[in-house]
Amino acid sequence: MKPNMRRLPQQGQAPRETLNGINARRQYERYLARAREAQVAGDAVEMENYYQHAEHYLRVLRGEGHERRNDI
Repeated sequence: MKPNMRRLPQQGQAPRETLNGINARRQYERYLARAREAQVAGDAVEMENYYQHAEHYLRVLRGEGHERRNDI
């Protein structure tokens, strides 16, 4: 590869910053909000689904070390 050429992500790969960090926090908060809305609406199945999605993003955030910086 030439020294001045940047490597583009392979098809199907998202840039790293969209997989963790700020975006993971945004997804976590988004799914928490949706779970609360489903709870208010009385849809227990949908509520549980959204809480499970939120939990996934919480694990992503913890895996990034954000809990050590009090970002969560």
